[in-house]
Amino acid sequence: MKFHLDEPQGGNSISRHDGQTVWVNGEQHSSSLLVPWSGSVQPWALDSFELLSESHFEQILALKPELVIFGSGSRLRFAKPALYRCLINARIGVETMDLAAACRTYNVLASESRAVLAALLIDR
Repeated sequence: MKFHLDEPQGGNSISRHDGQTVWVNGEQHSSSLLVPWSGSVQPWALDSFELLSESHFEQILALKPELVIFGSGSRLRFAKPALYRCLINARIGVETMDLAAACRTYNVLASESRAVLAALLIDR
């Protein structure tokens, strides 16, 4: 019988979330953040969906994920594809979900050792 850990060894895991806070590896975050499959969680200087720009997605591109799960905040909102054109051109997939769905989906993909990144907007 083969057993697998629920959390990836050496990877990041989102343990909890509510409308204003996300806990990654037991650490509390109350502002927007980038959660790569492994490595350091990074702040994402984004206070509201309306302020989203190309530079926000260029910061994601530098982390070289295979797939980005964009958590658009407390409700589902879609960014204009022109804003994440750099990811499209690099053949990086982008899926948009509300914050709760993004956290759940990220954990599933990270547990499969996928090179996934959660870009999570915390509404202010």
